Amino acid sequence: MSWISEAHAVLDRIEQTQTAAIAEAAAIAADSIAAGSVVFAAGTGHSRIAVEELFPRYGSFPGFYPLVELSTTFHTQVVGNNGQRQAMFLERVEGLAEQVLANFALAPPQSMILFSASGQNAVSIEMAVLARRAGLPVVGVTSLAEYAASPPRHSSGQKLADVCDVVVDLCTPVGDSLCALDGLDTPIGPGTTLAGAAVVNSLKLATARILAARGRLPSVLTSAAVVGAERSQALFEDAYLDQAERSAAVLRVRAPRP
Repeated sequence: MSWISEAHAVLDRIEQTQTAAIAEAAAIAADSIAAGSVVFAAGTGHSRIAVEELFPRYGSFPGFYPLVELSTTFHTQVVGNNGQRQAMFLERVEGLAEQVLANFALAPPQSMILFSASGQNAVSIEMAVLARRAGLPVVGVTSLAEYAASPPRHSSGQKLADVCDVVVDLCTPVGDSLCALDGLDTPIGPGTTLAGAAVVNSLKLATARILAARGRLPSVLTSAAVVGAERSQALFEDAYLDQAERSAAVLRVRAPRP
């Protein structure tokens, strides 16, 4: 057994079983972006990596709004202030999502994509609930093996897959790690980062195809090695300004004074 061979199996399962769900998610994302709005993308813990893979990256485009709280995703210090204990505690705190989303005027044509391998964390579950309550379609990217393996932790008795309009399965095993060692009861080598990136880039490509067919694909961030320095800089500048316009439009602001 090698991690790469096991990872190939995960990718094969995603391709064989999740194409339709990814297409549904792409249609939702394309509608939001084509309308000049955003697709909020959120995740806690290591799910932050999938959010960052959406935008801004080479080969990505405006419209995906990274909605990541540093307090729930800052892992590099591990111990001490800003440590792992605090981050893992905060992602399970009920009510935190409401405070995060209080910064935004949630309304269609916005939509939301939530990443959570376990599907158990309060922040992701409550973001989905609050977004749907505001009329946003919500996509959940999670492990259905994890969903089936343990009882819910949230006081509502729900997990992320229970509160989303579309669910994309990461196709990763219970506990995430892919490889077992003889004589060891703790498996090695997580798979959800790779699986999340595969889902994200499949979704991104499918969304781009829809937007291009409508003549609504924003500027794509592209390396100077591909299009030349001047063209690359122009694409980046246009994408950043595009993202700024979309972002300004979704922030919750004070009502105009009479």
